[in-house]
Amino acid sequence: MQWQIPGGAALHGSLHVPGDKSISHRALMLNALADGQAQIDGLLEGDDCLATAEALRSMGVPITRHGPGQYHVQGVGRHGLTAPDDPLSLGNSGTSMRLFCGLLAPQRFATTLLGDRSLSRRPMARVIRPLNAMGARIEGKANRPPLTITPTDRLVPVRYGLPVASAQVKSAILLAALYADGETQVSEPAPTRDHTERMLSAMGVPIEVNAERHLISITGPAELKSLSVSVPGDPSSAMFFVVAATLAAASSVTVRRVGINPTRIGALDILRQMGARIALDNRRDVGGEPVADIVVEKAALTGIDVPPELVPLAIDEFPVLFVAAANARGTTRFSGIGELRHKESDRIAVMIRGLRAMGVTCEESEDGAVVTGGAYNGAAIDAEDDHRIAMAFAVAGLTAHSPLMLAGTETVATSFPGFVDACTSLGWTIEEVQH
Repeated sequence: MQWQIPGGAALHGSLHVPGDKSISHRALMLNALADGQAQIDGLLEGDDCLATAEALRSMGVPITRHGPGQYHVQGVGRHGLTAPDDPLSLGNSGTSMRLFCGLLAPQRFATTLLGDRSLSRRPMARVIRPLNAMGARIEGKANRPPLTITPTDRLVPVRYGLPVASAQVKSAILLAALYADGETQVSEPAPTRDHTERMLSAMGVPIEVNAERHLISITGPAELKSLSVSVPGDPSSAMFFVVAATLAAASSVTVRRVGINPTRIGALDILRQMGARIALDNRRDVGGEPVADIVVEKAALTGIDVPPELVPLAIDEFPVLFVAAANARGTTRFSGIGELRHKESDRIAVMIRGLRAMGVTCEESEDGAVVTGGAYNGAAIDAEDDHRIAMAFAVAGLTAHSPLMLAGTETVATSFPGFVDACTSLGWTIEEVQH
């Protein structure tokens, strides 16, 4: 199947987006290692998080679904995991792959981590290197999946400076540090999402965060207490509707109960600098995470030079920000986004290729892109099985002067099951057609 987006719609109404993917992964993994029982409400039931849940079940963790997004986790403790009968199949989930490296490195049994074709092309050296420095034994051909993790006598604490800001690598080190005897320190070149630190602290782990120095310290070995979690809406998923409502004619949209953790809303700040009309209403705290309703109205955008300090806080949202730039007056310059080349696809190359096919003036560099706004047409585009690329081009179709045909959309279910229905509820037409 492929999507056909005719464009020209005005969007009105309100909606909820699925639960935060990052928090969902961590709520499952950390509660699996905890002592006690936990209830998770609002868990993202996308393919990625379901892969995490199934992998934990295969290692003896009782995880029960009680309703949509409602899961009960019976923790087995830090040493309660058991050897799986088969390799752990993690599908397209890079978060699962990297965090499981940290979680499984200290275990007393061997495991193999498998990914699908896309994940098997993604480099894992960045997470393997610090974990092996702690005494782990993780191997993969050319540092790519499948990865084999063999038992080690013990892990030792490290002081590690991340060469590139990465919440996944940081989190993998912190998970392994739960088993190391002494203090592990991780320093970041710039802040990244801090869901792991927040959750570990709430679960009783001795962890310190020096925000000014971008330094996280954790003392192990450490036990975890179970923590029931109410997962807020995913801000990365919300951004597709924020940009869509900004661009579409005479639109007004409210995305309800979205996480607004300061390490996750860089894209909102970028859009505001471009001229977007965005308000955060009904702010409150849910389970240690700030949430709000995001209210968006149609606005004219102007191109900017994206501030480098916002890049790590918007890394998953750049595909749809490229679309915003294509609709802005003037030129938008993106730099320091080379991390996008190592996602589910080379997101810089795929976005630039698709925008050019639509008639957008744009060019790429090794770690950036330049996009000049203006009128553009629909085209036949392949999202290359990248969920965020697919949803970004669905947004682009709203303002194209002819229908956009989009292939490679099946993986949208990894992060946003029900995306087409959510669009339809606002008056945004996406037709699923055979090709």
